[in-house]
Amino acid sequence: MNTTDVNECLGPYMSRVSDLRFLTGQDSEPIVLGVAWVAPLPRTYGRGIHPDTVGFRIDVHPVDATERAATRAVLKARALPQLHAWITQAVAADETWQLTPHQRYWRLVGGRLTHRDEA
Repeated sequence: MNTTDVNECLGPYMSRVSDLRFLTGQDSEPIVLGVAWVAPLPRTYGRGIHPDTVGFRIDVHPVDATERAATRAVLKARALPQLHAWITQAVAADETWQLTPHQRYWRLVGGRLTHRDEA
């Protein structure tokens, strides 16, 4: 998966993505995609969060070279539409949701893609 795939999937919502990262190295978990909503909440002893960091952070996790083509196909066909739906719901969410950080991860195990929201 590459930047173009994400841009095409998210369309105008891409303007709400504050950070798109393609991670490298070994990953101990079967996570292939992650998204986080970075809320505009004060952190660390009353200091505010910088406005440029508020928004969606998307992480594309590394996969073995032997699995890359198959994983990309699954991500494009299933995970990216689910990512789009999650961001669409987040944009329309009420203020309480938007003032709280949220995360969702997609895992690929044995060819089966699952996702789960995490704190």
